Amino acid sequence: MRRTAVAAILQRRRQRSAWRFVALLALATGLWLTLQYLDVRLERFGTLFDRLGLLFATRYYPPDFDYILQPRFLRSVLETIHMALLATLAGLLLAVPLAWLAAFNASPLPAAGKAAARVVITGARAIHEMIWAIVFIMVLGYGVLAGVLALTLGCLGFAGKLFAEEIESIDEAPVEAMRAAGAGPVAVFLFGVLPQVRTAFIGIGIYTWDVVFRSATVVGFFGAGGMGWYLRRTADQLQSDRVAAIILLIAALVVVSEVISHHARSALEGRTDRRLLAR
Repeated sequence: MRRTAVAAILQRRRQRSAWRFVALLALATGLWLTLQYLDVRLERFGTLFDRLGLLFATRYYPPDFDYILQPRFLRSVLETIHMALLATLAGLLLAVPLAWLAAFNASPLPAAGKAAARVVITGARAIHEMIWAIVFIMVLGYGVLAGVLALTLGCLGFAGKLFAEEIESIDEAPVEAMRAAGAGPVAVFLFGVLPQVRTAFIGIGIYTWDVVFRSATVVGFFGAGGMGWYLRRTADQLQSDRVAAIILLIAALVVVSEVISHHARSALEGRTDRRLLAR
């Protein structure tokens, strides 16, 4: 009996090793075919960093920081921040009810309604914010409104999916108890679903702000408002020193936003832990 059990274990291990080898071989073959199809020449990577260093040293250095300190450019920075803030708030306000309608365990809609809500979330997420910006620019013309709408849809698709997943992982006992007591769909959501996901929703909202702000810094590249328009103009005019200054400013703003978001998430997690200990 022991020999049979040992032989069975060894046989399973050999089968797993064989499947792993086949998977690695398929992955390597796929990678090689991809490189061949895209005509990627690996020998070019040997001189890539040397050429980049020479390019940055001769064309992008020193950055023209005086350009990004001009009042007109600073107004575009504030415009970018306002766009991101408005799009985040609008997207989150739309994502919460839409995620509730799309969640299979809490939605008051029939199967067709849940599927329709899922399609809206998936459609908003499937198309990148930059593509949405181009679409809205074609419809509305250049300006901030096109950028805000594009960022709002990006926020809706990103946060809506995460919100729906959080709702689908709740404890369904309180929800079923409220339904059995005759509570309506809105009451079930407000008092049975929302208290369980409120903390997660706040964390997701903070993270969504990071994503939207990063997109807002460059969405103006297509004419949708913000400092991205200055980035495109200086790039088209081959003003590399100004391009370098704008890129460095964007990186600094993203870092500042990340630091603020990190402290907000840490404060939220600390408050949640204190509540759990108090219970």
